[in-house]
Amino acid sequence: MDAPTLSDSPPGSRPDATFTEMTRAELHRLVDELPDESVDAAGIMLTRAKDPVLAALEAAPLDDEPYGDDDRAASDDGWAAYRRGEGIDLTQLRTESGTDA
Repeated sequence: MDAPTLSDSPPGSRPDATFTEMTRAELHRLVDELPDESVDAAGIMLTRAKDPVLAALEAAPLDDEPYGDDDRAASDDGWAAYRRGEGIDLTQLRTESGTDA
């Protein structure tokens, strides 16, 4: 079974990170075929993949919720409040939320 490649994904999309099967031999083959300029990036990705939480987060699908008019209005309101000096700093937030550490 050939491993999926980036070219198997539609332009602008993230490739499916949920492969059903990949043997260590196939993974070694992919690493051996990497161009020199990709080795550092692959090393970073493989190092992160050793952490099961990071690996799960990175394999999770991207948020597919549209950024709608309500979201835009809420963001605009928040930024306007910040520009008016109505924001609070992190220390105050921690105190008010009870997470002061």
